[in-house]
Amino acid sequence: MRALLIDDDRELARLLLDYLTPHGVELEAVETGALGLERLEARGFDVVLLDVMLPGADGFEICRRIRRKHDVPIVMLTARGEDTDRIVGLEIGADDYVPKPFNPRELLARMRAVLRRARPPGPGTSSQGNRGAAPALAARLEVGDLVIDVPGHKALMGGRELGLTSFEFRVLVVLARRAGETVTREELATEVLRDHRVKAGGAYDPIVDRSLDVHVSHLRHKLGDVAREPRRIRTVRGVGYVLLRPS
Repeated sequence: MRALLIDDDRELARLLLDYLTPHGVELEAVETGALGLERLEARGFDVVLLDVMLPGADGFEICRRIRRKHDVPIVMLTARGEDTDRIVGLEIGADDYVPKPFNPRELLARMRAVLRRARPPGPGTSSQGNRGAAPALAARLEVGDLVIDVPGHKALMGGRELGLTSFEFRVLVVLARRAGETVTREELATEVLRDHRVKAGGAYDPIVDRSLDVHVSHLRHKLGDVAREPRRIRTVRGVGYVLLRPS
């Protein structure tokens, strides 16, 4: 795994370098957003670790700039753990949010989780591993002029590639596999936000629920859809969402 850390905390950079390297992570650290953008352009990375409190342009602005050109998974880091900051980060395209201080082991687990979502299983694999005889999942999904290359992590509409984040892509894949059917919020959360679920008597963290709405809204926008007169994704109030098949 190649990871880019954008954080001006040199002590944290040394700690993460010491911890992540033996776990197969090639970590490159820079201290400003401008340098981070330069390194991202110069070479490919599997995941970006992005601090919110950066000198110059803050992490939110850097996240926006990254999303204009790249769909690399982004894990935001911050000493500020307010819900508002978490929601803003997810709204502008971050894939996960880790408040400081954190356990490096947890960060590594979250890095691996966003990579799993960014690289869905290929044909013949299932979320249940080797248990049972689950049918093979299609590697290519088509719903009207919408074509999804699952292993390639590409979605095209009318031949034009959509620039989706890993969250948005996973949402689209789940909906496309059941096109024409209502997918409940719980089912979407299980598939797309599995690593963000917070068990509290069976309830979901409201931040998770909010982030799901945000990603569906962004996905609608990229599909050229509008919530009031949906042609692509319809909200089933109080239940979930359905990807509409062309009539």
